[in-house]
Amino acid sequence: MRVVMPGGTGQIGMFIAGWLRSQGHTVQVIGRSVEDPALRWDGRTLGPWADAIDGADAVVNLAGRTVNCRYHWRNLNQMMNSRVESAMVLGEAIARAKHPPRVWLQASTATIYAHTFGEPHTEADGVLGSHTPGRPPYWTYSVNIARSWELAMRQADTPHTRRVAMRFGFAMSPDPGGIFDWLMWLVNRGLGGPFYGGQQYVSWIVDIDLARAIGLLLEADHVDGVVNLTAPEPVPNRDFMRALRHAAGVPVGIPVVPGMAELGALMLGTDVELMRKSRRVVPARLTQEGFAFEHPSWPDAAVDLVKRWRAGDRLSTAA
Repeated sequence: MRVVMPGGTGQIGMFIAGWLRSQGHTVQVIGRSVEDPALRWDGRTLGPWADAIDGADAVVNLAGRTVNCRYHWRNLNQMMNSRVESAMVLGEAIARAKHPPRVWLQASTATIYAHTFGEPHTEADGVLGSHTPGRPPYWTYSVNIARSWELAMRQADTPHTRRVAMRFGFAMSPDPGGIFDWLMWLVNRGLGGPFYGGQQYVSWIVDIDLARAIGLLLEADHVDGVVNLTAPEPVPNRDFMRALRHAAGVPVGIPVVPGMAELGALMLGTDVELMRKSRRVVPARLTQEGFAFEHPSWPDAAVDLVKRWRAGDRLSTAA
């Protein structure tokens, strides 16, 4: 299968591309920093890169500004524009193709669901987020980004291409700069306690399971619409951090409270929303398809990730 991957130059994109290649697929990455001038793309305009779409078997679109940043309005607007504009232009490229790809997998996010401590969100009955009293206004804006991102794909005139919106949980990889790397920074400094009391749920997925799930979606011709890409066992933040400390051999973690969290996020160039919002999301459709997770539970996953993080085993699974 020839797979075109816009936005595949980031941490997760590199892993997925490597894994797909290891399975015998040909992957063409499109982005600003790729070596081939014919595949360079600013994420906003049509150009020579669109020729790669014509005749491809599949498109996996990961384009969009990273969420691992400070959530001030400039960055939020860049998140919105980079996601919506890239999806719109990609849809136009597919619509113009004489031989359009048979499937378009579009990155989205589990942040689209409402903040909850109750029943988990599935694709069929999950409640989409709206204004949450007592929470920062940008929480609502983050949900609107996700809604607009998916809408841009749905509105594309691509009747011959199956479309899937992949709602990612936190993608856990040992590579530098990702959320797991950030969490290990905290744990190793004794700051790996629960965030804000620790009742909020964390929906996560390990890199290898994310890549394998994408492999399934590429082949499953009957699956379209929304698919949650999360592990089947979301856990409260308190348990999540306890398991990570245990895997890292760090017995104590100071609870992260308001003020401390903001300071730490500022130092690391990220935002507390990533661990403050309760995301309780489960992968009902993957389960229905019989997908077998290599790491369905967080304690086991944490042990594997810590081992790879300490060994500097970066992107090795994709080799």
